[in-house]
Amino acid sequence: MLPISDAGRRHGSFPVVNVALIGLNSLVFLYEITLGGFGFLFGGGGLPIFVFFLEFGFIPAELSSGRGFELLSLGAGAVSIASPIATWGTMLTSMFIHGSLMHVIGNMLFLWVFGDNIEDTFGHVKYLLFYLVAGVLATLSHYAIDPSSQTPLVGASGAISGVMGAYLLLYPRNRIRTLLIYFLITVIELRAVWLLVIWFALQAIQGLLSIGVSHEVSTAFFAHIGGFVVGVIVGLAVRPFRRGPGGVSRSGGGRGRRGDDEYQRPPQYWRGRRID
Repeated sequence: MLPISDAGRRHGSFPVVNVALIGLNSLVFLYEITLGGFGFLFGGGGLPIFVFFLEFGFIPAELSSGRGFELLSLGAGAVSIASPIATWGTMLTSMFIHGSLMHVIGNMLFLWVFGDNIEDTFGHVKYLLFYLVAGVLATLSHYAIDPSSQTPLVGASGAISGVMGAYLLLYPRNRIRTLLIYFLITVIELRAVWLLVIWFALQAIQGLLSIGVSHEVSTAFFAHIGGFVVGVIVGLAVRPFRRGPGGVSRSGGGRGRRGDDEYQRPPQYWRGRRID
């Protein structure tokens, strides 16, 4: 299941931070293509892009040892992989690096669908701080599972998982247009609560199955899990104070007032019965 868009909703302002994050990730990916060539689009690439991952991706073993790796042995020779930034800094830089075309497209689509509503609720600066903190804590969740790993972690999915966790608490009844690929390819609408709960359950199952063999798994499931949990916690804290359309407080609205996650579309009926 791949979310395409969420139901229309009035925004107080243009989601400038969300668009900027998507733009920055896209620019970094274009730079990666110059290093990895055409093959990198599909997960390939050569030594230059691998060195880039080692320099700016997060490597758990570096944090555990307290020092960064400096050389990559290549048979008779060696290549410098010393990072120009401290290991803790790679927790941030790794969030803007992706390993293939589908990796970046998938992450940016999720961010596009879920990020604008969260930015509208939090405000621009608070949303940016939330995004970055969720990404760092997601990275530390990945680190806690395999602190000796020498495989660089890259991708924005930990931070985006935080956005999705907050969305679950703040907009559970919002409808998400979802591309479903199962025998047939079709587009359906699901309430956010079902889509996000199913997504998280899949991450949890695959994460548990990857324990002990994380070096053989290309997806950082525990970064997804950690980021999502962070988002849920923040969503729980923010929900009582969230303000709906027109500045109406969700916690202080009158009886019969609808929340803004129910605002997007009129009721749907079939044969006289409401179906949404």
